[in-house]
Amino acid sequence: MNKKRGFEIAKGFENAGINLPVRKTKYSAGYDVEAAEDTVIPAFKRGQKPTLVKTGLKAYMEDDEMLLLYNRSSNPGKKGLILANSVGVVDKDYYGNQDNDGHIMFAFYNIKDEDIEIKKGDAIGQAIFQKYFITDEDSAAGERMGGFGSTSK
Repeated sequence: MNKKRGFEIAKGFENAGINLPVRKTKYSAGYDVEAAEDTVIPAFKRGQKPTLVKTGLKAYMEDDEMLLLYNRSSNPGKKGLILANSVGVVDKDYYGNQDNDGHIMFAFYNIKDEDIEIKKGDAIGQAIFQKYFITDEDSAAGERMGGFGSTSK
């Protein structure tokens, strides 16, 4: 079978009981993603960094595709969770990188007054594969040399 796009278990999570993302309905755009482990997301304080919630997943895709990570629509209202980057972008060359094997994580802030605990297996977000286009003048030739947040390095 010629693999086009999909999810796999990231290194270090092979025996962690990770569920591959699924779409819940026939016309859902997003694949529901679960937390790989229990994580506490502290109540927001100025200057703090977002909490990275591990998924135990990596994604492979075609050359002209990306994976977009979106928050669950219920997270802000029910749990006070917002994505620090609004939408996460996972590039094709993030898959299998030398730093973290392409492990996908969601970066959350908690806007509630109390800490929020995410349990292993809780649905935390959605992942949507999407095509993208490049400009006529594009000449990108660089190669990814690391994992999370390494594109500009």
